[in-house]
Amino acid sequence: MDLHLNGKRVLITGGSRGIGLAAAESFAEEGCHVHLAARDKSELEEAADRIRGQFGIKVVIHVVDLSLTSDVQRLANEAGEIDILINNAGDIPVGSIVNVSDTLWRKSWDLKVFGYINLTRLIYARMKARGAGVIINDIGASGERPDFDYVVGSSANAALMALTKALGGRSLEDGVRVVGVIQVLWRPIELFRS
Repeated sequence: MDLHLNGKRVLITGGSRGIGLAAAESFAEEGCHVHLAARDKSELEEAADRIRGQFGIKVVIHVVDLSLTSDVQRLANEAGEIDILINNAGDIPVGSIVNVSDTLWRKSWDLKVFGYINLTRLIYARMKARGAGVIINDIGASGERPDFDYVVGSSANAALMALTKALGGRSLEDGVRVVGVIQVLWRPIELFRS
């Protein structure tokens, strides 16, 4: 099916495996050029080679740690003009409020919550200036179904739901769609079907 995405530039964080890699493959199948961002260079290279070989599209990798503001800024600069941003990177520990240390809590939020926020701020500004773009936040269902033993993730996902609703509630005025995908398994290309 042609969803008229051919040639679009897509940036996917956490793009070397799991949901991020599945998203990259879906967009590549539609002829999009993908930028994959993650921390592990060898996983990124393997994913990029596989996608290039299967779909014959341009794939650029970015080895970054999105819990670091400097890496977020570098990624935004290196990726350049992006049509679609998929915020997906995250590594949140399981545990209750008494089991997760302050350090681990902050580290996981720096990646998942502030990583999404900081990259969105930079990419959104460019999309707004062009009057076009799409930002998709991959948000865990625990934001709607909080879990005592996943308190860090539950509260992070609830925060990201609020961010997405707040931004998406007015972003169309700037020509930018901001949406959240709240599922365990998803195929992001479905968002573009009318």
